[in-house]
Amino acid sequence: MKFQALFFLLLLTSMYLSLAQGSYGNCCLGYVRLMKASTKRHIENYRMQETDGDCNIRAVVFLIRKKATQKYKRQRSICANPQDGWVQDILKNLNTRIKK
Repeated sequence: MKFQALFFLLLLTSMYLSLAQGSYGNCCLGYVRLMKASTKRHIENYRMQETDGDCNIRAVVFLIRKKATQKYKRQRSICANPQDGWVQDILKNLNTRIKK
């Protein structure tokens, strides 16, 4: 009986610790400094990451189209500093392209 109680307590402790770590699955943890011109051409969309919840930095998350190897389209994301001039230029060009 003591073994079962100890096992149950250990199980609860490990579950609590795994939940307490938080999830950074959709958060940017750093910025890229520059982006190649070929990568800039493949930007499809973007989203803004604010400093709320689990995310610690404000960032622009560019959604980049990759070559489709199968029937579905693959995307990757690149995080950039919204204060950088080159990022603001991309956002301005992307907004005009999306509006059309």
